[in-house]
Amino acid sequence: MHSRRDWIKASMGIGGLMLAPSSLLTAQEKEHFRPRSLDPIVRLSSNENPYGPSQRVRVRIKQSFEHACRYPYAYSDELAEQLAKKHGVSPESIIVTGGSTEGLKVTGITFAANGGEIISGQPTFLAMMDYAKQWGATVKWVPVGEDKGYDLEAIEKQISSNTKLVFLCNPNNPTGTLVPAQKLVDFCAVASKKTIVFSDEAYYDFIEDPNYPSLIEAVKRGENVIVSKTFSKVYGMAGLRVGYLIAKPEIAQQIRKNVVAMSNVLAVEAAKEALQDEAFYRFSLQKNKEAKERIYQLLDHLKLDYVQSHTNFIFFQSQRDIRELGPAMLEKGVRIGRPFPPFFDWCRISTGTAEEVSLFLKGMLEIYET
Repeated sequence: MHSRRDWIKASMGIGGLMLAPSSLLTAQEKEHFRPRSLDPIVRLSSNENPYGPSQRVRVRIKQSFEHACRYPYAYSDELAEQLAKKHGVSPESIIVTGGSTEGLKVTGITFAANGGEIISGQPTFLAMMDYAKQWGATVKWVPVGEDKGYDLEAIEKQISSNTKLVFLCNPNNPTGTLVPAQKLVDFCAVASKKTIVFSDEAYYDFIEDPNYPSLIEAVKRGENVIVSKTFSKVYGMAGLRVGYLIAKPEIAQQIRKNVVAMSNVLAVEAAKEALQDEAFYRFSLQKNKEAKERIYQLLDHLKLDYVQSHTNFIFFQSQRDIRELGPAMLEKGVRIGRPFPPFFDWCRISTGTAEEVSLFLKGMLEIYET
């Protein structure tokens, strides 16, 4: 383990990133966006936004306790109308779910149970495929390319008469890659004529290109496309469990029959307020950008390859088995991402607060430079 002198020397060697005064919060920012103290074990493993929920959302949740005795149906309908206006679709196209994971699961069951086929890149987020397999679906995996992004040409070639869904997580989890815009539009136009294309856009808000298209536009064109959104990431509401799907009404009607959770009144009211809290939204994106830059500089310093991320996490080549690096980092007080086969020498690290990222940097320096 490094001595204090060694640690300070190493820190200064990567530009003093351990201190990162520009990333620290002002008193006002702490009041509005970061009321919690530092946890004994820093969790940089699940792509959560550590700054949420915002103060405005917390106040709305407290106020909504008065309605906690009510079933969520009418409240969810109000949220659906708000989301429909935001995205320029009809309320019939919106399905409010208990987190986006429920949306993925019920979509898989709706269209691919009892022998239906789902095509997906690998690695990717597994909620849909793992759950659908329990109901008799089959999954055809297409490995990501050398750039760790989806190989859309290979995916298109695999589509057959038995294919019920093509699953895209864009930006992808865990690789952080983004499908080139025109390739995405062209692929969707062709593939959606053969099957249903599902686009998980949990990390869409972190894309810095303001002109990058959401596949919601494909829904508006009447294509066989389903888009998944969530309040878990940029809005900092992972523990509240509220997400939604967007699809043309006839597809949405099929999925809606299988929705079980539909979230709850407190979460739904929180989501309504989160949509109005532009200050927290901008703050979250800025702090995520600052955290990624610090992690990039560490990885450059350690000469570890990584994928340029369009999300709130970074996928980097650890040059060590993740099944060994994970426990080693846990001893340093930091929980990192789980293994993503077959990339056992790659690690997914979520962004966190300035203090949390500092602990990650410190732990990595101690492990890699000892």
